[in-house]
Amino acid sequence: MLGKKVENISIKKGQSVKDLIDQFRLSGGFTSKKLAIASEIFNEMQAEKDCVKFLSFPADIISTGARGVIKDLVKNKLVDVIITTCGMLDHDLARVWKDYYAGDEKADDAKLREGKINRLYNIFIPDESYGFILEEKVGAILKNAASVKKEYSTSELIAFVGESLKDEKSAEDSITYWAWKNKIPIVVPGITDGSFGSQIWMHTQTDSNFKINLFSDENLLSDIVFKAKKSGALMLGGGISKHHTIWWNQFRKGLDYAVYITTAVDWDGSLSGARLEEAISWGKIKPKAKQITVEGDVTVLLPLIYSYYLN
Repeated sequence: MLGKKVENISIKKGQSVKDLIDQFRLSGGFTSKKLAIASEIFNEMQAEKDCVKFLSFPADIISTGARGVIKDLVKNKLVDVIITTCGMLDHDLARVWKDYYAGDEKADDAKLREGKINRLYNIFIPDESYGFILEEKVGAILKNAASVKKEYSTSELIAFVGESLKDEKSAEDSITYWAWKNKIPIVVPGITDGSFGSQIWMHTQTDSNFKINLFSDENLLSDIVFKAKKSGALMLGGGISKHHTIWWNQFRKGLDYAVYITTAVDWDGSLSGARLEEAISWGKIKPKAKQITVEGDVTVLLPLIYSYYLN
């Protein structure tokens, strides 16, 4: 029980992120120790050649600079399949054409509305940078998609959108673009829950033959899961993205590797708050899987995990 003593963290000028996180392993530093374990699991998952790597995350973090880290994970082929929400497309695509702005969570929201500015905690998003631009650009892309065929899975339609971005000046900042470029499917189970989904609905008002086939996405996930020799997941936040990831992996008796970052509490029984140990009882994570739940903000922890991998 008393195998290793707690070591003091020693920070030196010019020290690398990897050196610091390695110290977290022996510091007994609560969440810092979990971060060290998560970084190690992520690296092991990347080193496992036969491991299919899932990435799941919700929309909000794509409004922040963490979008760049996720983009790099996709660009550098460190993931094989993405499960996310409709709002991810909203923010990722909107930022191809327009800017978001650093704001203040204490701002007067009534005054922001008067100025036609939306607040996502401390990110300011003008109307012109969100709904207006998405209506203009996505509507045109959907018309082009409908001229090719009338039925798409979400992953097929998102790939079409990614290809449509290839001539845009800011294409290489986009997760959607790099997912298409590297043939990494993006599955959005709740495709109508956002501006992108509303644009699909609006398109169908004049083109009733245009359809989204969600079961085609499920067939894709089925093929991926049942062929996987091993599987791992980096899950950033909870909700439908996390659940769809662990749900499908139960059909192969669970994930072999899992890192989950959350700010939710577990005592209310929510999926977002549920620690990974709970998923073992459902068969969604293997009892002997290398897994860790890290409590904290993805916008802080994800850059550290990726930096640790690079070093």
